This record gives sequence, structure tokens and C-alpha cells, in this order.
Amino acid sequence: MRITLDKFFTVLTGLAVMCMIAALFVILGPMIYRGLGAIFFRGTVEFRKMQLAEFEHGNIEKIKQEDIQTKQARQAVYNIIDKFRNGIDAEKLTDQAKQIDRTFGKELQLQDTERERYQELRGLSRDIRDKLIEAFSSTDIEQIKKHIDFVLRYESDERFRKTSAAQYFKLAHEFAQASEKIDFEKKDLYAGELNELEDIIVKLLGPDPNGNKPVLAQKRYGAARWDQAQKLMHELFWKEQWIEQENSKTLVRIETSRAEQFAGTELEPLFAYIKDNSKKMLNPQITFYWRYFLDDSTPGHYFGGIGPEILGTLFLTLLSMVFVIPFGVISAAYLTECSSEGPVIRVIRMCINTLAGVPSIVFGLFGMAFFVLFFIPFFGGPSQGCILAGSLTLAVLTLPVMIRSSEEAIRTVPQTYKEASLALGASKFVTFVKVTLPAALPGILTGIILSLSRVAGETAPILFTAGIAIGPVPDSIFQKTRTLSYGSWDMAVSDKLAAEVPHNQYGMVVTLVLLILCLNALAIMLRSRVFKKLKGH
Repeated sequence: MRITLDKFFTVLTGLAVMCMIAALFVILGPMIYRGLGAIFFRGTVEFRKMQLAEFEHGNIEKIKQEDIQTKQARQAVYNIIDKFRNGIDAEKLTDQAKQIDRTFGKELQLQDTERERYQELRGLSRDIRDKLIEAFSSTDIEQIKKHIDFVLRYESDERFRKTSAAQYFKLAHEFAQASEKIDFEKKDLYAGELNELEDIIVKLLGPDPNGNKPVLAQKRYGAARWDQAQKLMHELFWKEQWIEQENSKTLVRIETSRAEQFAGTELEPLFAYIKDNSKKMLNPQITFYWRYFLDDSTPGHYFGGIGPEILGTLFLTLLSMVFVIPFGVISAAYLTECSSEGPVIRVIRMCINTLAGVPSIVFGLFGMAFFVLFFIPFFGGPSQGCILAGSLTLAVLTLPVMIRSSEEAIRTVPQTYKEASLALGASKFVTFVKVTLPAALPGILTGIILSLSRVAGETAPILFTAGIAIGPVPDSIFQKTRTLSYGSWDMAVSDKLAAEVPHNQYGMVVTLVLLILCLNALAIMLRSRVFKKLKGH
């Protein structure tokens, strides 16, 4: 029976280990898969243009040539939209007509036209302008034709040839051609839908090259990744609507074809053109973005990498360990070597155990109240969040873990080691430093590993004491810093802009996990070397 039970529990242990591995795979697998999308993806010409303009990476001549080729393919999109807009955008067309009238008036003044002739031509220009404006604002096709015919009656008039007034007739022809394919009862609907389409096209291809350059980086470029472009094209081809079912308050999601909405209009060919020429317009290529771990990012982490976040995480983690290790080891040494089990020590142990279970956000509030507002200003430092305040807060947070693990490591040192040292005439201090501490070092390093993991992954304490979402790399410990944990939290709670680039958030989280694993691996290697040295290998 004993052998059977032994085998049974051995199998049970193996199954438990397998379950743990499976759980880690289920949790980390999708995260790693999505996180790798920040490094391995199909980048478009917009990504390469962004890299060149924002971070000065890439071959200038090659990217310029690529930009010229893609712009040629995109020009048809802008032409189709402009042609369609000429039939429905009454406000824009009205402004154009008024501008033509003003320009024509200035031309007449510069030519020193006789007063009577000037008044005659200006009056005729205003009549043509007004008829065009009436045509633009009308929804009656007969009235539109009537007004356009009045304007085109003067097309062959010698007085308007080779002047800016000739633009009247070009405008009239374009509007007449566009209006033939438009159902004017749907004019307002077309205008609203066109605005939606243009917003999507700006996200897909970037702003119109003939327009003003946007200020924000994420608006200066189109879809930088092919997967983003595919989502935008689906949104371009299909309009999502939530319609209430009959005899029910339940809303049902329905997608309707935008091509069908614009069937028979000048805009209908747009959808087929984009579908057939999307790769020519964006030129997607397989990309290995290794600079993701070095580059800075644009606001909102829409473009760029996480270099400052990695440095900030290392700054806070390593500086915290500078405070944690000595205070933790000294406290553990006092509790085990220099005190007897009395009421005071029991209270101290109870406090340490209680602190180990306090939520991290409480430590964050404590750090802000004590280190940020009192301790650092008391010594002449700035009364603001900074790396030093965040490191001290994280040190207080993880100190109970360090004390308990170091205390247990010291207790496991055989009593005979200490007795032999004392018998040879060594003092208690020398015995602890040269005998007990080296023997307990592997266990202390285990506590350091646990503390590293806790410190690197915390968000709440640095939320109040050291973290910022946007800012330069700090050059002193009295400045705030960006970190991986704070950055991922900021993206999670920010607006829908972050939802458009989920790969960056997953990339941050995976990088944080890998960074913790690397730090732990270094600590484990050090512990292994110390352990072998203690064994005499």
C-alpha cells in the first residue's frame, strides 16, 4: 500500500506540474502571440514614412520613391471623391463661386477698366454667381438645369475668356455632370455618409497631400500596419448599424454595403478601386521592428517603441533593491540574532505580516503623503513625484517579503556553524558576517528574486509617486519616469485611441514579463554560483 500511495502521489505531483504549465500557457500564450505583433508584422509605406520622419530610420531615397508610387495609385481616390463632392457640397461650391467673383473684380481693377464697363461686367458676374449658388442649394433637377443653362449661356462670351471668370463655367459643367447621377432627395444623407468615408480614408491613407499637415503624429500618417488597414477597409466597405427588432427592444447588429448606398453615383467606383488597388496604395511588407525596444513613442503610444519605459522600469527596480536588500537583511538579522522572543518582537512580527497583506495602492498613498510631500522636501528636494520617491515607496512595499525570506534563510543555517565560529574566538558580529550570512545567501537571493518580481510589476505605488505617461528620459532621480507597468495601465484606461493599437499594449506587457524573467534569471544564476561555492565546487 505504501508503494502504491507513493506512486500515486508521484503521478499526482506530475499532473499538478503539468496543470501549472498548462495554466501558464493559457495565460501567457495569447499574450505573447499578440505582443509579438508589435515586432513582427506587415508594415505599410505609412510605417516607413513615419519611421523616417519621426525617428530618422530608413533609406531616404527608397522611401521617397515608394511614396511617389503609392501617391500615384491614391490620386484616383481623391479624384473620385472630389468629383462626387462637386455635386453635393453646396457650401464648398458656394465658397468657390464667391471666390471667383472676388478674383474677377480684382482683375478688372488692375486692368483699369472703364467705370461703365466695370459696373456692367461686375453686375453680370454677380448674376452668374447667384445663379450658380441657387443651383447648388436647389434640390429640384429642373431648377438646377435652368440655372446652369443661364450660366453656360455666357461661356462663349469674349468678355470672360482668359479671365478668372472662366472658372464659373468649369464649375457649372462639373456640377451639372455630377448632379445627373445624384438623387437630390438623399443629398443630406450623401453628405453625412461622405464625411464618414473621408474620415476612414484619412485613417487608411493619411491626410490629403494637398491639405494642411495635421499637428498630431497619429493624424499625419495612414494605417502603418496591414492588419489595421484591413480593419479600416472593412469599415469602409460595410456600415455597421444597430437596428431594433420588430415587437422587441433588442438591438441587432447589421452591416450594410456602402457601395449599394452610393449605387449609380460618381462615388460607386471608389469601393471597387480601393479593393483592387489597396496593396498598390499601401505596399505592405514583412517587417521586423527590433527598434521597438529602443525607440521613443508618440503621445498615446500610437507609433514608436518602449525604450524609455524599459529604462524607467530598470531605474525604479534597481534603485528599490538598493534600499530593500540592506534594510531587509539587517532587519532579519536583528530578529533572529539580536533579540529574544518577547511581546515587542511578537508585535513587530505581526506588523511585518500585516504589511505583507496591505494592498499596494495603500503604499502608493503613503508614499505620496510621506516621501513626496514631507521626506524629500525636508532634505531640500522637490515636492513632487520622482524616481527616488517611487523607489522608496516600492522598497517599503516589498520590505516585508525581503525580511521574512531573509529571516527564514538565516534560521536554516545549522547552529553548529555558529558554535564552531564562536568556539574559535570570533565575535557574534564576525560570526554573522563571515559564517551565517554567506551560508544564508542562497535563501536571501530567493527573497531578492521575489522582491524583484513584485517591484517591477507594480503600478499603483508609482501611480502616485513616480509615473508619467508622456515625458523625456529622466536625467536625475528627482524627476518622474515612464515605466512598462504604468504605460500599459495608461493605455488600458485611455480613450479609444489606444484600442486602435492593441499590439503596443500587449507588447508592453510581454516586455515587462520578459524583463522580470531576465532579472530573475540573473539572480538565479548568481544564487546557483553561490550555492556551488558553498558546497566547494
